[in-house]
Amino acid sequence: MQIAILLYDEFTALDAIGPYQTLSSLPDAETVFVAERPGPVVDDNRTVALEAHAALADVPRPDLVVVPGGPAPDLENPALRDWLRAVDTTAVWMTSVCTGSLLLAAAGLLKGRRATGHWLAREQLGRLGAEPTGERVVFDGKYVTAAGVSSGIDMGLALAGRIAGDSFAQGVQLMIEYDPQPPYDAGSPEKAPAALVERFRAGG
Repeated sequence: MQIAILLYDEFTALDAIGPYQTLSSLPDAETVFVAERPGPVVDDNRTVALEAHAALADVPRPDLVVVPGGPAPDLENPALRDWLRAVDTTAVWMTSVCTGSLLLAAAGLLKGRRATGHWLAREQLGRLGAEPTGERVVFDGKYVTAAGVSSGIDMGLALAGRIAGDSFAQGVQLMIEYDPQPPYDAGSPEKAPAALVERFRAGG
């Protein structure tokens, strides 16, 4: 199974690394980081770079695609859209994290499908033809979308369970010691202080 993790300028690092950590140990998995051209791709903080092993053209038939998000993914980038449409014809799974679902939707792949993404992007997701939900991980056929940033870990575990079985996925969870006990109960707009939610809605 070839797993292709898409990189582009100013992607969010955890969006890519969370699924990488949870999916790369699948049986017979080959994981490749792919971008428009091989080489380092810098994250949204301009401090971390991941190495793209291959150009888009070098990975024409991945079995599983992971599309990370970023603060402002380029939805008009024809290279990304064309590649996503092309690999969608043969991929077994098409997945995204955070605003990565906007890239899938901009490529026309989520039309009429239930999908999620970062809470600040769900309205835009709807305008792009998807049916946005507030769920953390959404399966709609072969399309699997995750909410904001950290939910990529949940998506990876859920998908690993579908592919290799619950016991395998539980083993992955155990070995990465994914046992969330956050110090604050502010991880969603429904739980966070209203003033904080409004500040981010206003762009602050």
